[in-house]
Amino acid sequence: MSEETELAGVRLTSPEKVLYPDQGVTKRALAEYYVEIAGVMLPHVKDRPITLVRCPAGQEKKCFYQRHPGSGVPKELAEFLVPGFEDSGPYLYVQNVQGLVALVQMGVLEIHPWNMRIDRPDRPDMIVMDLDPGEGTPLAAVVRAAHEVRAMMMGLKLQSFCKTSGGKGLHVVVPFERRTEWKEAKAFAKAIADRMTAVAPDRYLAKSSIAARRGKIFVDYFRNDQTSTSVAPYSSRAREGATVATPLHWDEVTDELDPRSFTIATVPERIERLGGDPWSEMLEVRQRLPAASALEE
Repeated sequence: MSEETELAGVRLTSPEKVLYPDQGVTKRALAEYYVEIAGVMLPHVKDRPITLVRCPAGQEKKCFYQRHPGSGVPKELAEFLVPGFEDSGPYLYVQNVQGLVALVQMGVLEIHPWNMRIDRPDRPDMIVMDLDPGEGTPLAAVVRAAHEVRAMMMGLKLQSFCKTSGGKGLHVVVPFERRTEWKEAKAFAKAIADRMTAVAPDRYLAKSSIAARRGKIFVDYFRNDQTSTSVAPYSSRAREGATVATPLHWDEVTDELDPRSFTIATVPERIERLGGDPWSEMLEVRQRLPAASALEE
């Protein structure tokens, strides 16, 4: 067994270490996945502070979160001091494919970026609505919720985008120009959750209580504080099945959707079949986020 190799110019130790036992996915295979999809992933994650889920011994073993540099952080990762959070120390971010491979070298199985880029940390450029189903909630209900968020945004002439979370939920993302303050962006996200729970309290809730979530969908708007994160498009998850958080076309968001089908093995083939990233249009969207009161009208 090779003890070391190089990929994209990055040193990768123990490349044959198995990270996903059920699928036999090795450290080398995960790194090769990121090299293959870097072209579609980097536009969504580069130059954003990130929170990492590190699982050095693999998906079934102990994992932990990391937000700041520490011992053993590869040189291919960059660091950034966020104004207002200097006492916390610098945060990590990636700039290129080498950074993605370096994360694999660290045993990172999940990448969670902030809703802003380092050149303008005082302004978010998106909100993320995390539709998180409680126990006993069918996927069809989550699909319906995603389309309801989309319809609300269309009513305000806003484009939105949907992705699988790599788990049972869906994320609806609304990009916007960096003219909105953090508190205003979160207020808008909260207004979406409040409207959904007011209209259908039997289907939605805006509180994180696990006990109250059974059979309902938690409309998680808390992903929109400055230091909050959500899983990156095309990030692997530290979950059984080696699933991937995967951007979708809206016509794919149907009851036939199978989030488990998007894995490290299948997503590169999917991108090739589709001819690119379903979210490529997001990078060109120019729209302003209105005040939260717009959702009350």
